[in-house]
Amino acid sequence: MKRKSSIIIGLLLMLPFSLVLRANELPDLGDVSATVLSPLQERAIAEQILRQVAVSEDVLRDAEVTDYLQTLGARLVENGPDKRQKFNFFVVQDASINAFAMPGGVIGVHTGLMLAANSESELASVLGHEIGHVTQRHLARMLASQKYDTFKNLAGVALALLVARSNPQLATGALTTASAIGVQNQLDYTREHEREADRIGLQILDSGGFDVRAMPQFFSTLQRSSRFYEGTAPSFLRTHPLTTERIADVANRVQTMHYKQVPDSIEFQLVRAKLRALQGGAQSAIDLFEQGIRERRYMSEAAEHYGLAVALLRKGAYAQVAQELAWLKQNAPPHAMIENLNVRLAVQQNNPQQAALQYQAALKVYPASRALIYGYAEHFLAMRQANEAEALLKSKLDLYADDAYLYDLLAKAYAIQNKNLLSHQAQGESYYRKYDLARAIEQMDLASKAGDGDFYQKSIVEARLKELRRMMGETKKAKFWE
Repeated sequence: MKRKSSIIIGLLLMLPFSLVLRANELPDLGDVSATVLSPLQERAIAEQILRQVAVSEDVLRDAEVTDYLQTLGARLVENGPDKRQKFNFFVVQDASINAFAMPGGVIGVHTGLMLAANSESELASVLGHEIGHVTQRHLARMLASQKYDTFKNLAGVALALLVARSNPQLATGALTTASAIGVQNQLDYTREHEREADRIGLQILDSGGFDVRAMPQFFSTLQRSSRFYEGTAPSFLRTHPLTTERIADVANRVQTMHYKQVPDSIEFQLVRAKLRALQGGAQSAIDLFEQGIRERRYMSEAAEHYGLAVALLRKGAYAQVAQELAWLKQNAPPHAMIENLNVRLAVQQNNPQQAALQYQAALKVYPASRALIYGYAEHFLAMRQANEAEALLKSKLDLYADDAYLYDLLAKAYAIQNKNLLSHQAQGESYYRKYDLARAIEQMDLASKAGDGDFYQKSIVEARLKELRRMMGETKKAKFWE
């Protein structure tokens, strides 16, 4: 908590240097026509939040966990009422049980909530609920209906939202600023908002092929846990008021819906096992997995062995990791996460030739695995095989055009080859995908002045630099900026 507090406080101290929100453009409480933020305003707030997310040490940088959440979220969005709304899902490395939605379709989920969910449908029920808040624009309406005396700039609104929603305990603590406190006090969801999000969430669950009973089950679990730990209720309950009447209302709605028994996906089980394996000390995790296997207390035996292998790898018990991987290959369904763990073992054992062969073979079977792509590119760079890294990364950009880390790796590959124009260009594209236009322009400007590159490359950089500057100008001219 101390590290998180210092990070957030440091970010808040930088806010006065941000662009300022025009006072005369803020909605008046008495102005009925200004009861909701415009889509442009929502997106601007979302991009400010995503800019902080891109650099936050509290956001989990694990391609497998993140890709799972984003895939699950996309499946739910496809079955939601607003398919035009863009959504961004990210994972917060925090043991508290929490999930939160913000304007512009930004949704964060704590690792603690992913572990607390007893089934994939329970996790999906929370995401569906948060998607409901976004599609009904609850936060946007609450923000627009407030007097913004506390919020001096757009970045202040965005970051205060991020603090208040991701960590309600910190937002009400003595160390944070008035902005976060103001957001938390003013933007708690009402019972009407919660009931509407529940209704939308249930519809999304049903259309997405999940078990609708999971929503009242998970809410009941959260409510029971808050009784046992008085004063330390799950964070989700602090921003989402939960009552017996609300649970009963959801349960009654479920009774009228079609019953379906839905098994968990192997991805859900493996991701949860991985998160458990990365918690606390390695030996403690090993002991828990070994006990679960010994006593047959698990939802998925394959996931339990996978989690044990991850924990053993943390400890450096390579022979035991190999044993668990052999069991998985014999008994578990083939999966990219298992193959990635197999390659990581070769990397940890300092066997680069074996790792390269395994990466190559695994990517033939799982060409879209982001974790394998990252790992293989990092392997090439570690071996100073920049040409191979460049070829791999460029071949995958069509799959993941908005992936900032792919451009980070590509910039490193170009730098090793002394291709300065291309290195700055790739770094600029990375910053652009991190919603940092100023740094993107700076890197693209350096690319234009690099002194190398052919006419075609220079023309592309100059055109892109012109485009980025135009985008920055339009942002500054938007009516909610000064």
